[in-house]
Amino acid sequence: MLRPVLALPLIGAYTVALGLPAIVFALVGQAPAARRMTAIWARLVLWSLGVDVSVSGAERCPSGPAVYAANHTSVIDIPILFGFLPVDFRIIHKRSLYLVPVLGQYLYVSGHIGIHRGSAFRARRGLELAALRIRSGTSVVVFPEGTRSPEGAVGAFKRSIFLPALEAGVPVVPLSLVGVKEVARGGLNVRAGRVRLLVHAPIPTAGRDLEEAGALAEEVRAVVTTGCEAA
Repeated sequence: MLRPVLALPLIGAYTVALGLPAIVFALVGQAPAARRMTAIWARLVLWSLGVDVSVSGAERCPSGPAVYAANHTSVIDIPILFGFLPVDFRIIHKRSLYLVPVLGQYLYVSGHIGIHRGSAFRARRGLELAALRIRSGTSVVVFPEGTRSPEGAVGAFKRSIFLPALEAGVPVVPLSLVGVKEVARGGLNVRAGRVRLLVHAPIPTAGRDLEEAGALAEEVRAVVTTGCEAA
């Protein structure tokens, strides 16, 4: 527990020093510069915590827009993806993250998509916004479990989270975050260690209708789970 506590001042400094310029870049339409700032921030956060990330299968990322679906086990999942997923994307996240100083403002002005968990209607509007983002050429990252898995096992994937991919006809790319629970036990309980981001082959959705969302969710979950268990 000592290392993450000592890392907090550094993380706060990184967040201010890189987050504020990223917000400005996003506001003036310089999205690539904002994205680079975010990647540097994420890598510094992980470095401060002693977390080393290796990436396998990055060459499988499609050249066009896609929905990237990852398992969700800890607070470091988002830095891992911002720092090491080699594509430009917007993330679907719980709306309460907008309340986090600097990070929340960055997510808002950069077009990331906050979801109201307590309202099915508002959640659906968030997914419709995600579909619009995808149709405009932007990739989206989702955590289909909807919340972090306390035990580290891959939970059930919600079918609704795959509706934007089916509506836009873009592929779904399963992502396995491997070994995260061994280094991030919950909250600030993060210890030094190595984790792996495994990018799987895209699953096409063209020609599939919305009624297949449940089957697609199970298909993606099976790939993610296999990657977590085999690595």
